[in-house]
Amino acid sequence: MGIRLLPMLLLRLGSLLSRQLTWRRCMSLGGKMIEALNKEKVQSGDVVALDKASGKVTKLGRSIGRSRDYDAVGPHTKFVRCPDGELQKRKEVVHCVTLHEIDVINSRTQGFLALFTGDTGEIRAEVREQIDTKVGEWREEGKAEIIPGVLFIDEVHMLDIECFSFLNRALENEMAPILVIATNRGITNIRGTNYKSPHGIPPDFLDRLLIITTQPYSQEEIRKILDIRCDEEEVEMSNDARVLLTKIGVETSLRYAIHLITAAALACQKRKGKIVEIDDISRVYGLFLDVKRSTQYLMEYQSQYMFNEVPDEGDADEAMQS
Repeated sequence: MGIRLLPMLLLRLGSLLSRQLTWRRCMSLGGKMIEALNKEKVQSGDVVALDKASGKVTKLGRSIGRSRDYDAVGPHTKFVRCPDGELQKRKEVVHCVTLHEIDVINSRTQGFLALFTGDTGEIRAEVREQIDTKVGEWREEGKAEIIPGVLFIDEVHMLDIECFSFLNRALENEMAPILVIATNRGITNIRGTNYKSPHGIPPDFLDRLLIITTQPYSQEEIRKILDIRCDEEEVEMSNDARVLLTKIGVETSLRYAIHLITAAALACQKRKGKIVEIDDISRVYGLFLDVKRSTQYLMEYQSQYMFNEVPDEGDADEAMQS
């Protein structure tokens, strides 16, 4: 046995009296518009904006002519001027979408809902070409504007020769994003080959780039960075301690000096102090080594480690004699 539910449709009709500075107009409203007005709690004297396409109602505020209706109003009540001129106005709405979203919408049967499922899958080259052609037509007609994106690749020396070939071809496209890459390597091998190149980047790809030069931080800049870091970590440090920490940052590295801020704050907290002093900086400097001191320590006590690839001077002499 089955039950067939018959749909019941309730129609709610009404009228809206629109008043402007110079004239009035009475409009008939449907059920959807009435529900939207009730949802916004629109009353007589409110200034509203009606979207003809979607039926959306936006409450702009109360009319200034009704400002004397009540002796006291809430803090959220906003008084606006009554609109004047043409009642129906055109509003330009700009939507920003990515090319990938357009590709997904046109490559799936679900259409726009495919963006929410997450299962975009692989997009065919034919679909991409059609979308690029259509976007090009929109741009020529003035209906669309291309906003280039930004692709940032850190540690770019880790890419192999095939990745650089793909990027070379992708950058030739007129819709290619702005490419920003970063690396800290000097002259080294290109990954996947035996050829050396500056920064591990092929010369033909390197020729396409604008290289930004960087300079080491000066002592004043290191001091400013350490001051900002102390403020961010809420560490109170004396002026003498900041001078010593700046000197350590110049002789070792900025990262090592930044790490000492937290360690020095813990040392100050252990002795129940409120301001980090020189003694706290000196203590953590002796406990934690930087790269140079750590390397020097390994060179001095290399024979006491289990595995050592650097031969001693005596072993080196015996190996040369044999």
